[in-house]
Amino acid sequence: MEKLKIAGGYPLKGTVRISGAKNSAVALIPATILAESPVTIEGLPKISDVEILKDLLEEIGGKVSISEDEMTVDPTTMISMPLPNGKVKKLRASYYLMGAMLGRFKKAVIGLPGGCHLGPRPIDQHIKGFEALGAQVTNEQGAIYLRADELRGARIYLDVVSVGATINIMLAAVRAKGRTIIENAAKEPEIIDVATLLTNMGAKIKGAGTDVIRIDGVDQLHGCRHTIIPDRIEAGTYMILGAAMGEGVVIDNVIPTHLESLIAKLREMGVYVETGDDRVFVKGTDRLKAVDIKTLVYPGFPTDLQQPFTSLLTKAEGSSVVTDTIYGARFKHIDELRRMNANIKVEGRSAIINGPVQLQGAKVKASDLRAGAALVIAGLMAEGITEVTGLEHIDRGYSNLVEKLSGLGATVWREALSNEEMEQLKNT
Repeated sequence: MEKLKIAGGYPLKGTVRISGAKNSAVALIPATILAESPVTIEGLPKISDVEILKDLLEEIGGKVSISEDEMTVDPTTMISMPLPNGKVKKLRASYYLMGAMLGRFKKAVIGLPGGCHLGPRPIDQHIKGFEALGAQVTNEQGAIYLRADELRGARIYLDVVSVGATINIMLAAVRAKGRTIIENAAKEPEIIDVATLLTNMGAKIKGAGTDVIRIDGVDQLHGCRHTIIPDRIEAGTYMILGAAMGEGVVIDNVIPTHLESLIAKLREMGVYVETGDDRVFVKGTDRLKAVDIKTLVYPGFPTDLQQPFTSLLTKAEGSSVVTDTIYGARFKHIDELRRMNANIKVEGRSAIINGPVQLQGAKVKASDLRAGAALVIAGLMAEGITEVTGLEHIDRGYSNLVEKLSGLGATVWREALSNEEMEQLKNT
């Protein structure tokens, strides 16, 4: 195990290239199960979630090869192998194996998903969709059992807007008989990305990116080559970092329209943001204005950027309120920021940040992926050395973090944890 050490206070300048979207990758890779011939996905990020999914596809008989940022999956020898335990529990997005395996094999056994601990995130809307398509779904000894004689298209209204449920129902429905209509569907760019892959494989999907998606089932899907979209959350993280410490940071390989809500808030704070076709230029200022944010489903402010943005707000003049309407428990980074001298209090689903304060380096622990990003940004802003543990969370979503930060002029490095430090972490 390792820790990340950050020497704070250094200005950042230069260009950083954004990797492929983590939230797309974790759905695109399971989608390859539905094909009858090899599928190649280009532009994948080098993150641990991708490695885990590669292992899971191999576990069910797939042949998977990775070269640089490209993965080729040959699904022809896959079987409906039960996956009740093991690596399936290491990431939340393992639930996409349910829709993909149900679509191809009409059955699946998948352990309840793991990933970041962000409070209750039920999969009831996923199950509602599977049952509407004709599957029997049971929870047996901590695993979800899905069985269907055949899948038939249905009209499915999602009670809450859910990216995961929208994608999972799409995966199951593309090989069902007849038409499926998903109403109150999520609109995130990652859904369009998955729909584009499935369409390239021969699926018939209309309306991805709107709140009504229509799918006409087909008997089989074929292989194809697909390039993943850039990661808007990684891009947003570097934009926030550029606002905090940047003397001029170019974020390359980005789709600016995916980040309009963040760009608007940064400009409201007084940050200079210039957008191009596939890049964004961000330059910070010594006098940031306090702003309020409320996380909402796309195209609203992303919940995945709430935690990194909170770190930036410690530098703003005045009182800011951050409200998370998506995950009410997504404030585990607050106690760690307080260790670094932040003036923040939590009230229900909101955090109130009073600034500006000068953050101080400290020993902190990432409780989840985006909390880790928040602590890295705080460390870059702080005086002195910050040590961040819990890097397994950060590695799930940020590719080549040390190299990218170093390329911007940050002083950051990894060190192995001592036996004593590992024991202390086990007891916290």
